[in-house]
Amino acid sequence: MLLIIFGIVAGVVILVALWVMGIYNHLVRLRQAVRNAWAQIDVQLQRRHDLIPNLVNTVKGYAAHERGTLEAVTSARARATSATTTTEKIKAEGELSSALARLLAISENYPDLKANQNFLALQEELTSTENRIAFARQAYNDAATQINTAIQTFPAVLVARMLGFNEEPFFEAPSEERKAPQVQF
Repeated sequence: MLLIIFGIVAGVVILVALWVMGIYNHLVRLRQAVRNAWAQIDVQLQRRHDLIPNLVNTVKGYAAHERGTLEAVTSARARATSATTTTEKIKAEGELSSALARLLAISENYPDLKANQNFLALQEELTSTENRIAFARQAYNDAATQINTAIQTFPAVLVARMLGFNEEPFFEAPSEERKAPQVQF
């Protein structure tokens, strides 16, 4: 009789262990997907960070008295490159996006700058990079949604926190990008 009880208890322990291992492995795969998606964003952000000094220097030659905007872009880039946590990077990149938008808007006031081939090439490269960032941000948010959902749903919610899994932040558009542009005729 004792052997039967021992066998049942051992069987239950083995089933629970297999269940926990299955959940753990699933959450690890989801966490790796989030890390991979963030790495893709990071690659595109680095590309953007590398373009900014060239763009600022090109604009400097034509719009020297737009110093405040140029300094804001340079400062935002410095904060973005020095951010260490995902949350800090998301916030800093939002500020950088806003500063870049203001910088590109300056070109409307300078016809010679708008016609400059170097500026046009940099602007096109930056636009392409921004599109890549948007795509990578969407992939990251999809991966974050998957792991956040898995962590919050039953039965994984029972063991996720004990195994060290936490929710991932979303990479949201800065508040300036959420506002609809003003169109005037």
